[in-house]
Amino acid sequence: MTEVIIAESEREAGAIYAKCVADLIERKPDCVLGLATGSSPLAAYQELARTITERGLDVSRVRGFSLDEYAGLDPKHPESYHSVIERTVIEPLGLDPELVHVPNGDLATIEHAGKAYDAAIEAAGGIDVQILGIGTDGHIGFNEPGSSLASGTRIKTLTEQTRIDNARFFDGDVDQVPTHCITQGIGTIMKARHLVLLAFGDGKAEAIAETVEGGVSSFCPASALQLHPHATVIVDEQAAARLRNKDYYRYAYAHKPAWQGI
Repeated sequence: MTEVIIAESEREAGAIYAKCVADLIERKPDCVLGLATGSSPLAAYQELARTITERGLDVSRVRGFSLDEYAGLDPKHPESYHSVIERTVIEPLGLDPELVHVPNGDLATIEHAGKAYDAAIEAAGGIDVQILGIGTDGHIGFNEPGSSLASGTRIKTLTEQTRIDNARFFDGDVDQVPTHCITQGIGTIMKARHLVLLAFGDGKAEAIAETVEGGVSSFCPASALQLHPHATVIVDEQAAARLRNKDYYRYAYAHKPAWQGI
């Protein structure tokens, strides 16, 4: 089953992720990280940056692949995921920007961009740890409800709710939010060796309950994590509010051998 960790704060959740990734970098200096944007991963990246500095880790060979990108948005736009990844991941962690990849949202070439991106991930040896956020409707990446659980990287139409949720990044103006994106598919995401999903706040409680304890369905794309051999869901108390088995999740994590990590 999916491992569930109920953290006291976003910072604690971020520290759990940071230790996992820092240990990986120490073991495998050329590891491949799956990267996500949005608000949920920010504390994790901040904690990882601090841990890298404290432990003096060499990240010069670390590679990365972003989950998604808006279609038709200039990569230099401050809210393009090229820009966001550079601002929130590459610069704070000190990664080599030449080794960090974001899907190509250029409308002139987007028809073939998905297959090219999946091929690039495969050529890199696959993703070691993929960080994920989750939408209020259970989407991961930009795989909206109804997305195939076997899908590869492809262009998708964003739901109106996702555009409304993301309007906060575009001065609150939903009309500025693109209607299409290119995103890693559920099938692509599931190929990562370790999935770490972060969720905070009561607005994510229903999506987390469906993801962890509901049926596996394309109408809650994140529920595919139940089929993954190594998936970790880290949430705060508010996001965990609707989980039926909270006591067991706390008990299992409290008694987990330290050598197992997450």
